[in-house]
Amino acid sequence: TPVYSVSWAPDSDKVLYTSGKQLIIKPLQPNAKVLQWKAHDGLILKTDWNSVNDLILSAGEDCRYKVWDSFGRVLYNSQPHEYPITSIAWALDGELFAVGSFNTLRLCDKTGWSYALEKPNTGSIFAISWSIDGTQLAGACGNGQVLFAHVVEQHWEWKNFEITLIKRRTMKVHNVINDAVDLLEFRDRVIKASLNYGYLVVSTSLQCYVFSTKNWNTPLIFDLKEGTVSLILQAERHFLLVDGGGLYLYSYEGRLISSPKYPGMRTDILNAQTVSLSNDTLAVKDKADEKVIYIFEALSGKPLGDGKPLTHKTEIVEIALDQKGLTSERKIAFIDKNRDLFITSVKRFGKEQKIVKIGTMVQSLAWNDTSNILCGIQDSRFTVWYYPNTVYVDKDLLPKTLYEKDASEFSQTPQIVSFVGNQITIRRADGSLVHLHVSPYPAILHDYIGTSRWEDGVRLCRFVKDQTLWACLAAMAVANKDMTTAEIAYAAIGEIDKVQYINSIKDLPSKESRMAHMLLFSGNTQEAETLLLQSGLVYQAIQVNINLYNWERALDLAVKHRTHVDTVLAYRQKFLEDFGKKETNQRFLQYAEGLEVDWNKIKAKIEMEIAKERERAASSPAVRT
Repeated sequence: TPVYSVSWAPDSDKVLYTSGKQLIIKPLQPNAKVLQWKAHDGLILKTDWNSVNDLILSAGEDCRYKVWDSFGRVLYNSQPHEYPITSIAWALDGELFAVGSFNTLRLCDKTGWSYALEKPNTGSIFAISWSIDGTQLAGACGNGQVLFAHVVEQHWEWKNFEITLIKRRTMKVHNVINDAVDLLEFRDRVIKASLNYGYLVVSTSLQCYVFSTKNWNTPLIFDLKEGTVSLILQAERHFLLVDGGGLYLYSYEGRLISSPKYPGMRTDILNAQTVSLSNDTLAVKDKADEKVIYIFEALSGKPLGDGKPLTHKTEIVEIALDQKGLTSERKIAFIDKNRDLFITSVKRFGKEQKIVKIGTMVQSLAWNDTSNILCGIQDSRFTVWYYPNTVYVDKDLLPKTLYEKDASEFSQTPQIVSFVGNQITIRRADGSLVHLHVSPYPAILHDYIGTSRWEDGVRLCRFVKDQTLWACLAAMAVANKDMTTAEIAYAAIGEIDKVQYINSIKDLPSKESRMAHMLLFSGNTQEAETLLLQSGLVYQAIQVNINLYNWERALDLAVKHRTHVDTVLAYRQKFLEDFGKKETNQRFLQYAEGLEVDWNKIKAKIEMEIAKERERAASSPAVRT
């Protein structure tokens, strides 16, 4: 059969071509598996494969166009048109595509739904070609004409502002509170824009304009090096411009802050899912190795921490940095190829930070702009993680800090557009926007805890009387080592065992012991032991391992420090007797030879150790927390 259309894969190692009603993806390596599927009910006339979003378009004589992922799964199937679809083409940045048919030109979103339909008198449009900046396209028409079209009426929203590109060089700003309207005129055509954190950033073909939402009359203007900006990302203090030449971080005063680089950098294939920016950190997902995220310090542009990138075991699809809090506590959330959601810390010095899974089948995610609250759509539920850091503090508490809602009303594959204040905007598969509101109280609680106003936090929880909020407060208190608040919060959610443990921590004689037991509370056994050993509290480190039944480790420490070997053996013997078992471990048998367990002697030794610790605590200048 004739091949009507052919497209390269984003990484140039595969070719997509048509064969009748079939689409075929053929890898260039010999013996590699060929992917082939029936895509249309009629002859397929056109295909296109985008290098940024890795999605495939196909159009055929069955009068339909379809969107596929690179595994041949259909993501969108259009209604049948009147005539065969003769052309289809992606805009370079992968956000839009155009569809051509007999006397028809349609502009569509990457998820398939239609923005606009034009009916030019041109005959069939046989080919469509986009300009590099994605603002205009040309069409080859059956009646001998060439058609030109410009994309207008893009729309940006933030809080009470609506901004529309009404002409190629003119924007209309509408303040919905007082109905004020401003017109912004530009010298050249507008290519990209972004509205967030009280600023509008607009890039034209030659310049970049920065408007404050407080004053639309005096923008800050600076010249661009490359011209074709493919992505603008904003954080509270600065914004990122991505063009063909690199990544450039600017302050809102127009000063170039840094220009991060990494090996094999390709900026033309970056989009909002693969780059994330916060006030102090920039994260970029690598294209050469999809399991790797490069993390940079925003102000210097240097790799963060020990310079090693963050590596996951499977390919990563989408990344997002949280926006608030201390730099040392900055977290990154990411979705991998299996649609699992993970969270980890970006500060990684020597010690490997745990990557923890907090969700499954997650389609889309977003961090809140003013507090570290994460929302996502997982499977058929819309979920809000009010305090994702709970996984590092008390894993069992995480389900209690979630808000869940049925997401079937959003139809298939909805996307979260923004999470501003306590309003979440979701775009459904048909292009319509749905606004959701979440409780404002968790954000207020985050604000109180950020400024160490613990009493206000407790007062708020008592006022709201919500278990979820109490659970968040409990986790925040443990994370910030405020055991008094933690005790109140755990009591409110009925976790009595944890209240008792916290009480026992408060009675410990030294600050080091209290710190170690707080680490134990969060499940950081290794760190707790290290802290005790560094403070010279060898017996306490041994006792921690005995309490956790880490017998081997307890014996190792006792032998290494030549102390309390008899204590370990005595507790081990008691443990075996309680369960009616015999000793089978060779090491324990070896050390127990000829050793008589005298509990009175052991108790006296233990009391001596505790008294020693009390003396140390009394003589040290550290204030008891």
